[in-house]
Amino acid sequence: MLILRCPAQLQLLEETLRKSLPTTLPVLGTVMTVARGNPASHEVLVDSWPHFSIVLTRLRPEEHRDPRDYYTNQLSVFYRDKGALQALLEGTEAVSQERAFQILGMQDGLDEAVQEVASARGLMVE
Repeated sequence: MLILRCPAQLQLLEETLRKSLPTTLPVLGTVMTVARGNPASHEVLVDSWPHFSIVLTRLRPEEHRDPRDYYTNQLSVFYRDKGALQALLEGTEAVSQERAFQILGMQDGLDEAVQEVASARGLMVE
């Protein structure tokens, strides 16, 4: 996963996400916040640039205080391909299995993908 820090990249991503409202709403708000100074210490990750399949927003890892606090460890996701979501959940360092988290998204299939990956790993999902 690539972390977007360049203002021009964030602006382009913001424009792209606006075209897919309302499903992009959970990530769009964070992208806008990061592009405008990032007072909340979040980061924006994509699988590739500029042609991405998935966008993930999260609190910077160094800002995590309590690994059991799933409110602080909140992730937002927008994906164009369900396979990209499953790959993100299964095999990347972007989503740490070491701490509790909640994942927000507005697309069909998100809950099923999370359930599948969790059950394959023997993890509990609420």
